Amino acid sequence: MSKNDSPIDFSMVLASSVHDMKNSVGMLLASLESVISDTPPTNDVQARRFTTLHYEASRINSELIQLLTIYRMQDNHLPVHIDEHYLVDVLEDQVARNHMLIETGALQLQFNCDDELRWYFDSDLIGSVVHNILVNSIRYTKTTIAVSAELVDDLLCITIADDGPGYPDDMLRRPAGLIDEGEVSKGETHLGLYFAERIAALHKQHNREGYIQLANGGDLGGGVFKLFLP
Repeated sequence: MSKNDSPIDFSMVLASSVHDMKNSVGMLLASLESVISDTPPTNDVQARRFTTLHYEASRINSELIQLLTIYRMQDNHLPVHIDEHYLVDVLEDQVARNHMLIETGALQLQFNCDDELRWYFDSDLIGSVVHNILVNSIRYTKTTIAVSAELVDDLLCITIADDGPGYPDDMLRRPAGLIDEGEVSKGETHLGLYFAERIAALHKQHNREGYIQLANGGDLGGGVFKLFLP
């Protein structure tokens, strides 16, 4: 190596590669949705295959977005734009992003959100969290997913529930906010959960910050994900 050569910043190269892969997977998803729309499945076997293909592509795309966002957080280059938004618009956008998965999976969607409910948050970041949880719920639910938003004790509460097998016991026993980078790097937890906690915590007001809550049961009897924002 000559004196003028600089060592390669591998983290920067990796982030750039993740960004390119995210764009490619996004194009793949769009093409796949066009194929499914032009040639709908004619039997259950085809429907399951389409659902699997779409789910896996959506999952990869979500994880690439999460990796890129976490990298920007650690590098202090993640812009956070807090503004007032109508919840119904943000939630419906994420449901629309996943309509093909919901349709090919023959799933029922329950939606409950006051048209006038507004709150202050970063719509892109919160939308990414909702999208990730929706994709996960679509994978594990049996027949039904419920998406709702309401005010609870002066906090905005976004809830995504399903009638699947629910969250594993070890995830339910873990107190909120105790997932750290070391656990994620060793593969000891789900990236999506860590991502959701970090995004929630970026939303602060006075002495309060956002957090997530996991449970099993609810009206549908499966997993229940709650995101609270001050």
